[in-house]
Amino acid sequence: MSKLLRSYLRYVRGESGLSPWSVLYPCQLIASAWMKLRIELFNRGIFSVTDPALPTVSIGNNSFGGTNKTPVAEYIVRQFAESGIRAGVVSRGYRTKEHPPLWIGQDEKSTGRDFAGDEPLMLAKRLPDAKIVVSRNRLEGVKLLAALGAEVAVTDDTFQHRKMARDVDIVLVDSTCPFGNGNIMPAGLMREPMSAFRRADIVVLTKANQTTPEAVAAIKKKLAPYVSEDKIFTADIKLDRWLSISAGDEKKLPRDFSPRGRYIALSAIGNPEGFYSFLGELGVELAGRRTFRDHHFLTEEDVAELENFAGEVGADGFVCTEKDLTNIPHGLFFDRPLYVPSISVAIRDSLAFRRKIAERLRPSFLVASNGHGEDAIGVVLAKKLAERFRCAKIDAFTFVGSGKPYEESGIRVVSPPADMPSGGVVKYHIGDFLRDVRCGLGVAIKEQRDAMRGFIGSYRTPLCVGDVYLASSVLWGQGMKPLLVATAKTIHLSGHLWIEKFFLRRRCVLVFTRDEETAKELAAGGVPAVFYGNPIMDLLDEAKAPAFAWDERGAKVLLLPGSRPRAYEDVKLILDAAALLSRRIECSFVMVPAPTIEIKKLAENLSGWTLSEDMSRLSSGDVTVNICREPVAAAAYGAELLIGLGGTANQLCAGIGIPVVSIIERGKLRQKKLLRDAEILVPPTAEELSSAAFRVLSNSGLRRFMQEAGIKNLGRTGALERVTEYCAKELGWETRCRVYEKYTKYLDAIDDKKGAVNDGR
Repeated sequence: MSKLLRSYLRYVRGESGLSPWSVLYPCQLIASAWMKLRIELFNRGIFSVTDPALPTVSIGNNSFGGTNKTPVAEYIVRQFAESGIRAGVVSRGYRTKEHPPLWIGQDEKSTGRDFAGDEPLMLAKRLPDAKIVVSRNRLEGVKLLAALGAEVAVTDDTFQHRKMARDVDIVLVDSTCPFGNGNIMPAGLMREPMSAFRRADIVVLTKANQTTPEAVAAIKKKLAPYVSEDKIFTADIKLDRWLSISAGDEKKLPRDFSPRGRYIALSAIGNPEGFYSFLGELGVELAGRRTFRDHHFLTEEDVAELENFAGEVGADGFVCTEKDLTNIPHGLFFDRPLYVPSISVAIRDSLAFRRKIAERLRPSFLVASNGHGEDAIGVVLAKKLAERFRCAKIDAFTFVGSGKPYEESGIRVVSPPADMPSGGVVKYHIGDFLRDVRCGLGVAIKEQRDAMRGFIGSYRTPLCVGDVYLASSVLWGQGMKPLLVATAKTIHLSGHLWIEKFFLRRRCVLVFTRDEETAKELAAGGVPAVFYGNPIMDLLDEAKAPAFAWDERGAKVLLLPGSRPRAYEDVKLILDAAALLSRRIECSFVMVPAPTIEIKKLAENLSGWTLSEDMSRLSSGDVTVNICREPVAAAAYGAELLIGLGGTANQLCAGIGIPVVSIIERGKLRQKKLLRDAEILVPPTAEELSSAAFRVLSNSGLRRFMQEAGIKNLGRTGALERVTEYCAKELGWETRCRVYEKYTKYLDAIDDKKGAVNDGR
């Protein structure tokens, strides 16, 4: 190592005071600004973040220099193995030739230093039962690990690798040189500002036994503004045994062996001073030192120079690290003995450390939706997820309304309420948009974005039920590519704009469309899109049985006033139409208000109608309308006609063969392009609605034609089941749940065992 480099390292490590290298200080301002911008670009989804296929434990640091990442990675793999979980390692393979992902041992080439790298080779030697993958593309490396049968990926040096999401982020701090001079590269050792530690799930202070308790306490104090105390652990470095290397042969020495004589310590690691200090603690007498840059591959000239140096100082042999051992070419030997201390790390309070890992390994999933119909679909999806992934935490984030349908189904809603006069639909009328603005639309959007950003790193791939606006909002708030269940856009309407296709192509994991033609059109544009059924029709899953028994007399007519605030006004139109229809033909009426509609408030606007005490019926003269608060799908069983002003609910009824009569308005005209012959639109009067309804009910041929059209146009069920299956297999959610359950069961058994010992059992 040159004198210039040694001088620089002393400065960045904080070992020298005033130094010419201080001229680099302004450079850290640029580096700091770039690192903050870079992280923000990932957090906003402008730079792509993708969830890996396996539960992933990231091992990294926030400073240059050795922090024992490799021994800690080994420790993590071993503690998973103890619990019966197959873990593997993904490493970048520093200073290796560029190549596709490989695992060490797959062929002869994979065991070469120039292809595998020194640290992966060291891990492969120490972990013979684990797969060690070398890949510059960490996501592809995790995929290879999954294909090799691993259940957990431990990724090396990935704290700053933001392209890949992770389940657990472990950051290591070298207790002997925690933050260097406190500056950011190139003016210091720090990779990012201290605030970056906020991203860490766990911080481990390594080599704690090589410094004083006071120094460890000072490090914790400096970390306190960024990391809570329960996330900080300490680890000691310990000697397992000495290895003797002679003519390329390795021999494990007795555990009580210690080299006697004077030795030259050579190292090509990140923190050589820590290694030299460790040798001193072991009682190894050093005749000299030779320090190379990290990952240096020894040459014949290096070995010759070392042998000459040993002769000059009268050294009895050499001492190096296990990592250095992999950087000695095959066939290149020392004349003098070479000893290698085989080390490992020991986490203090290891059970608490493992519990913290388990806490972060618990799968957490988020279902986001932006509309009342979308909420209903989201509820079905969330229930399927809860049934498939029983140990997972499943939350909902609604961009419209308060999320009441989720709450009523026992699903936690984590979004702030956003109740607007328009009910969330402002694209058809500028007046609706202006009313929403006056009622705080801008504030509501800001609150939603802030709330979403508060959950960065808390969930796996977000599941969005709605449109591109929803998916982009979730991406902007979470940073991770979402999966979109596209319920709004279809080629049968206006289709997707080019900018929407660009977004879906670049920033969505997968798009589940509502019809096959839309999937084909998106796929032709490079969008990962599939069709496995209409998600709207999956609302039928909410109807395992009829919600009630229809009156056997007369035509069975379903009434839907809609789910948005205007339903309080529209219900009068629906009921008046029902009253007129009952004069022409005997009918049995059932009205299904949306979960967001309050029955008492609904009845207050109805002159001439009386609400029963139990709020189950509305009456006006001889006309009685039963009120059903069950899902539309359950109430629709047996209905012969729908007079409805709903959106998703109208489509659902058409899809199960119920003719639809509605009114002419902009939103319904768009819906007509989907329902086509399954729906009749008339001017918004009670007389027109009742006449159209009578025409359908009195003409069996027309009714049958509309039934067949609805079933054909809306498609089949099954989309949400395939979404769940995709999450289980392709996104690795099934593996995540299996690992979490197995790991927590193992830790509980340790607790029980300790409890039995403490109780004297």
